[in-house]
Amino acid sequence: MGYGVRSARAGGRVLFSVRRSHESDKNEVKALSPDVAGVLREFGWHPERIVDPMPWTNPFEERGLPAPQEVKDFLAQFGGLNVKVSGPGVNCAREPFELDPLLCLGEEDRFSEWGAELGVSLFPIGELDEGRFFLGMDEQGVIYLVADWIASFGLWPEAIDALIRGVAPEEIHA
Repeated sequence: MGYGVRSARAGGRVLFSVRRSHESDKNEVKALSPDVAGVLREFGWHPERIVDPMPWTNPFEERGLPAPQEVKDFLAQFGGLNVKVSGPGVNCAREPFELDPLLCLGEEDRFSEWGAELGVSLFPIGELDEGRFFLGMDEQGVIYLVADWIASFGLWPEAIDALIRGVAPEEIHA
């Protein structure tokens, strides 16, 4: 599989080489903190993990919602993880999240409409707080909380850090 994500370790951190623009061959190196990588490991992730994202993306593409390459790259690393964190966080409670786009089937219109409102290609990546909210990602790798309102956790892998540590997303007033 030729997904645009590579990982390595440096100084206890897990580094990712992430291709942010598909018009360019330039990669951007991002890192997960050792604490966040440790939490992800507890739930089945490891730096060399690569899975086929097509079982998650094909059903949406068949319904007219294409998956950006950035989403496919992300799901190849993190798809299928069910991260059961809880307790107090940095500025909000730590809530469990599951990175399974199929949990969002039937919500294609919600993602299409928010994507159009924000001017991005928004694709579902899972649920937050046991289905209370949806999670989506755009073509640049920004992760969003999606409901009848929308908020941004920022670019991944920093967004994964925010989800695990309990950092509230920034509400977007579109």
